[in-house]
Amino acid sequence: MALMPLTIEVEREEYGRWLADIRALPGAMAYGTTREQAIAAVKVLALRIIADEIEHGERSPEAADTIFALAA
Repeated sequence: MALMPLTIEVEREEYGRWLADIRALPGAMAYGTTREQAIAAVKVLALRIIADEIEHGERSPEAADTIFALAA
């Protein structure tokens, strides 16, 4: 399964906490006290989810080709 660019959706809750969510990647949702913290946290979580899926054979290692480039 190839990895497509992941869209991060961000919203501010009523009490001021920020929520960042990647709907295309189940489980990728994180909170932060600032917008930037929430975005950074969901990016880290997304990488962990993708790595776990590759490790357990749920996603091919080539899926990470959109994240990494090999040096010539």
